[in-house]
Amino acid sequence: MALLGAHVSTAGGAARAFDRGAEIGCEALQIFVKSPNQWRAKALADADVTAFHEARAAAPQPVVAHAAYLINLASPKEDVLEKSKAALLDELQRCTALGVDGLVLHPGAHLGSGEDAGIDRIARSLDEVLAADPTITTKVLLENTAGQGSTLGAKFSELRRIIDLVDQESKVGVCLDSCHAFAAGYDLSTAEGYRATFDEFFELIGPGRLGCIHLNDSKHPLGSRKDRHDNVGAGLIGLDFFGRVIHDPALKGQSMVLETPLGDDDLGHKRDLEALRSLGVAA
Repeated sequence: MALLGAHVSTAGGAARAFDRGAEIGCEALQIFVKSPNQWRAKALADADVTAFHEARAAAPQPVVAHAAYLINLASPKEDVLEKSKAALLDELQRCTALGVDGLVLHPGAHLGSGEDAGIDRIARSLDEVLAADPTITTKVLLENTAGQGSTLGAKFSELRRIIDLVDQESKVGVCLDSCHAFAAGYDLSTAEGYRATFDEFFELIGPGRLGCIHLNDSKHPLGSRKDRHDNVGAGLIGLDFFGRVIHDPALKGQSMVLETPLGDDDLGHKRDLEALRSLGVAA
């Protein structure tokens, strides 16, 4: 079975994520290493780094971080692009200090400059950031998108094109988001669609480059290009997908984390993890 977890808060210190994850039954974690809505943040304190390593040693599990939403490596606006590269470098350095396995990154939006120009800009930006600090050990995990607006990465082929253009491609992987894939037109709701989606993913991207899966149901229909997550089984992808993916032999031991709504009581992730663990193998 997969290693199931969720995005958890680091309020009060990054090390607190492990206790919060344990409270809801996590075997894998996703965190922020700084505010996702700001360009800058104060430096990590040595004590916080030490505490994080100690907490993880006491509860070993995969940990990924999600990069700031402001970052847009495809932007044709020079000021935004420079801020984006600086912010990504800072987050990768924070992740490396903490020993985080991967940093999930939205590839970016070309804002009308064109798909080819946007893809090239993303690759060149990744090259610049990765070359700026050879000590970085955390992988960049490009996340597939729903395809809203001029956002790139809705097609697996677009992610492949970015990776092929990056000089240090061994430092780049992929995070597969189920809601985004469904919204982009990959039909995960049927057995045939599930198999076709993962066959295409493994053919184009390769199983060794899959760093994490985001387990999210979708509030909007197949191909809607709308990014709205729903709780497990409450959306239009349906429970069968979740039974298939968590029991897929090809994904055994894979880190899979929830980004589903928490609800008014903040227990949405706990309920979703319980729901996932109750599922058998779907037909």
